[in-house]
Amino acid sequence: MSMFCYQCQETAGGKGCTVRGVCGKTEEVAKLQDLLIYTLKGISEIVVKGKLDIKNLGKTNYEMLNSLFMTITNANFDDGSIEKQILKMIAIRDGIRKTAIVEKLHDAATFTVDSRASMLEKTASVGVLATENEDVRSLREMITYGLKGMAAYTEHAKNIGKENVEISAFIYEALAATLDDSLTADDLVALTLKTGEYGVKAMALLDEANTSRYGNPEITEVNIGVRKNPAILISGHDLTDLEQLLEQTKGTGVDVYTHSEMLPAHYYPAFKKYDNFAGNYGNAWWKQVDEFGPFHGPILFTTNCIVPPRSEEIRSRIFTTGSTGYPGCKRIEADENGKKDFSEIIALAKTLPAPDEIETGSIVGGFAHNQVLALADKVVDAVKSGAIKKFFVMAGCDGRMKSRAYYTEFAEKLPKDTVILTAGCAKYRYNKLKLGDIGGIPRVLDAGQCNDSYSLAVIALKLKEVFGLDDINKLPIVFNIAWYEQKAVIVLLALLYLGVKNIHLGPTLPGFLSPNVAKVLVEKFGIAGIGTVDDDIQLFMNA
Repeated sequence: MSMFCYQCQETAGGKGCTVRGVCGKTEEVAKLQDLLIYTLKGISEIVVKGKLDIKNLGKTNYEMLNSLFMTITNANFDDGSIEKQILKMIAIRDGIRKTAIVEKLHDAATFTVDSRASMLEKTASVGVLATENEDVRSLREMITYGLKGMAAYTEHAKNIGKENVEISAFIYEALAATLDDSLTADDLVALTLKTGEYGVKAMALLDEANTSRYGNPEITEVNIGVRKNPAILISGHDLTDLEQLLEQTKGTGVDVYTHSEMLPAHYYPAFKKYDNFAGNYGNAWWKQVDEFGPFHGPILFTTNCIVPPRSEEIRSRIFTTGSTGYPGCKRIEADENGKKDFSEIIALAKTLPAPDEIETGSIVGGFAHNQVLALADKVVDAVKSGAIKKFFVMAGCDGRMKSRAYYTEFAEKLPKDTVILTAGCAKYRYNKLKLGDIGGIPRVLDAGQCNDSYSLAVIALKLKEVFGLDDINKLPIVFNIAWYEQKAVIVLLALLYLGVKNIHLGPTLPGFLSPNVAKVLVEKFGIAGIGTVDDDIQLFMNA
């Protein structure tokens, strides 16, 4: 086969993409991403075996995060930028190897390449299938995918100025462990749960970073219509990029709209001072192929969620930054202080028409943990009185599969005495439905981006305390989560670490789970897939 990748939910046949990624990545990009990950494993082995001080590896720590982030699904399709990153990481690897006295290093810590051809030749022995035992392979990949999600959240926090070197130390530890053939499946299961533990720490760090800089999210009504000004659409997850864009567009006559996972930026008090912060345009990431055309203005991708554009005209309006990349699209690089110059995007916006209106109205969000806990008395009273029978955590990712219509139908058919807790782009399946409220509490409580699934865990743990329960699984909360990519993997592992059981995961279980690993997750944690909407609602309401 020319490539092999099964890290996302839409992997071909639920087994693996072997010719071209369903996401759109080419064979060459897939292979270069494999080699980049292999290089990171070699660096990690040197750091762990050499007992290097993580605090002295500032640049290396950041580049590790950025490299992992680049390989997340729909983040970077640019083979040139991935090749450049491989060479950068090999140089870093060789530099730290000179300072560490380490014997018997793995090939990942010593291999050399001198051209694109030699890189591609090397990939034949370093990809996913290089691990022959399917159970060990499954666990190694699950850990690696969790680390990719963890790296994304940690990099966002780092961009705001918050860092936890313990997280970087664990990333080195876990990546190095995936090279260790002496570890058993049981050892790797334990490491998988430890990955979840550090996933909690990463999401807590990002929550602290976001709220300390931008304030606690508050209940906010977000416009989904348009104005008559030229505009820029910002997608992805990085709030520091949005902050810089809003500062630079202030007073220029150019509006800024959020797209997909950037929607929750409207909930932060710090962004409400910008008069040109116009609203949210469009829906979940995969609908961009239809929605970018009528937007007319430039689009800035700050993180993953790029879909290969259908036309050269749309490609000419796409700009990438951070971990993202797409061939033919212009990149915006940060200077040594993290500052980015968006003047070219702003100038282009001024020459283009205002967005066409594709919908009207508004949506309400801002129910992160601080806001929900402020309503705790009201929520507890509603539960005690029976007005709220159950909470349904429906966080996670959206995707293109028709089977995801399940989540819209599920939300529509839920009994009126239930509340949906959500975060991530999965919410676009139901956040515009008229589901009403319960005593003033909206039936869809949107905590924010996928990383804000942490908020939902905080809320659950607080409710456990309020009701005097000794087990989070005794709460009237059901977890029916949709997944797509690797940030959802770290959220899942974090929930497992926190002791949450009987999570239903869909629309399909991960293709990277071997039958034996899936059996462990079912028997130990109660992980299950989804069925029909009616059967699942009956099952959940009777649980």
